[in-house]
Amino acid sequence: MDSEENVQYEGRPSKKSNVLPIWGSERTMNLNNMILTNVLQSPYFKNQLYQLKTYHEVVDEIYYKVDHLEPWEKGSRKTSGQVGMCGGVRGVGAGGIVSTAYCILYKLFTLRLTRKQLNGLITHVDSPYIRALGFMYIRYCQPPADMWDWYEAYLEDEEELDPKAGTGCPMTIGQLVRSFMLKLEWYGTLFPRIPVPIQKEIERKLQELNLCDDHKRNASESWPNEEENRRDRNGRSDRESMDRSRRHDSKDRFRTDRDSRTRRSRSRERSSRRDSDRRDHREKQRSRSRDRDRRRHSRTPERRRSRSRSRDRKRDRHRDSEKEHKKRRDDSRERRGDSKNRRRSRSR
Repeated sequence: MDSEENVQYEGRPSKKSNVLPIWGSERTMNLNNMILTNVLQSPYFKNQLYQLKTYHEVVDEIYYKVDHLEPWEKGSRKTSGQVGMCGGVRGVGAGGIVSTAYCILYKLFTLRLTRKQLNGLITHVDSPYIRALGFMYIRYCQPPADMWDWYEAYLEDEEELDPKAGTGCPMTIGQLVRSFMLKLEWYGTLFPRIPVPIQKEIERKLQELNLCDDHKRNASESWPNEEENRRDRNGRSDRESMDRSRRHDSKDRFRTDRDSRTRRSRSRERSSRRDSDRRDHREKQRSRSRDRDRRRHSRTPERRRSRSRSRDRKRDRHRDSEKEHKKRRDDSRERRGDSKNRRRSRSR
């Protein structure tokens, strides 16, 4: 029986653990030291993000607050006149106001995401920035050997976003993922280095899929649209590249119109549910505060009466104690006078 069970389960792939490994530093998330220092000293991280304790609260914060993926807010970082290690060439800049995206990225790292939660980030339908932060989390702290497995299904994802602060650099999720695998620079900072054998293997697989065209492009430059990329890939047509991608990828990389409509309706429903929940929560808080005020005002006369009574009792006790003390003092004086008179009469 045991041998039959072994044969039965021998061909099944082993299920991956829900606990994610951490590659590199377990304290810094492999972030640049200046970025990490600014994150830890940021009032936004210390005050507002500190109050968020769950994964879903942080996802909602991304939805409402993140609108770019640069490490610094626009116009807050000055590098003019600086060269070498201080000029951002090696990932060190002059500093500035660290971005909301990087504060939340490090907050996700402190939560120690599970595999299920990270998959939920990169497949989220509400905002492309939620997905992008999930891909950045993979790039910073997941083992490079697992990077291809994480990114493969999204190499030609056509959902658009603009990672640049102040807009001006639109790209698709597919282009974003390919740039994460092919280059180290990211808006004045550096990603962790990928070991050379793994980097060569990634480039080989991308060349097989004819997707290794963005290797030398910087993050701050504009990106061509997908149609131009498809025409330029070794002179092959769109139909050939799509057929080749279907052969190499068992998963469906392209979303149909029905799926997009479903996602939009779901996002509208979720946003309406969020708004209604927040309104209900605010109403509850207001009603609670009104009840507290009523109770406080209703208790005030009784408290005043009790305080006045306690003060009257204290005054009465003080008067009684003074009378008692005075009586004792008078008695002691009378005793001393009697004893003196007795001594005088005896001496006579």
